[in-house]
Amino acid sequence: MRALRIPADLVGSIRQHARATYPQECCGYLFAAAEIDRRPGARAITGIEPARNEYPGERERRFEIRPSELRDVERRIEGTDRLVAGFYPSHPDHPAKPSAFDEEHAWPWYTYLIVSVTAKGTRAIGAFELEVDSGRFRAVPLEILPTDVGTGVSRTPARA
Repeated sequence: MRALRIPADLVGSIRQHARATYPQECCGYLFAAAEIDRRPGARAITGIEPARNEYPGERERRFEIRPSELRDVERRIEGTDRLVAGFYPSHPDHPAKPSAFDEEHAWPWYTYLIVSVTAKGTRAIGAFELEVDSGRFRAVPLEILPTDVGTGVSRTPARA
């Protein structure tokens, strides 16, 4: 099981995004340095980017990132050392844990960072990965780093 490391300023930006879109779910991308992400050990998030919640129904309980948007983001960062390492959604008025819907629609390999949000603000945050064999989410250790720790940390991915 691989831990997720993320700088506090990026967590702050995710929490701000969750508050701004409440009562709807927000969603976005988690970026990691490709070279470092391939090594054993913790997955280190180096940037985030908000995405559009394109779910056609009840956005208070669901999010969807269109495959075409994901392809556009992947094309934009192609040739850089960045990769999409996962996604972050908010859970308005619900715990920071994957729902059955999340589990049915998740992809293995990616990390999901879920933040609980209410009208009063954000609460808990949790990190999860989908196990390939079982198709079930498992919690992964989450380490929130001081903002100045790490190298090349930014809020947005490098532009190609």
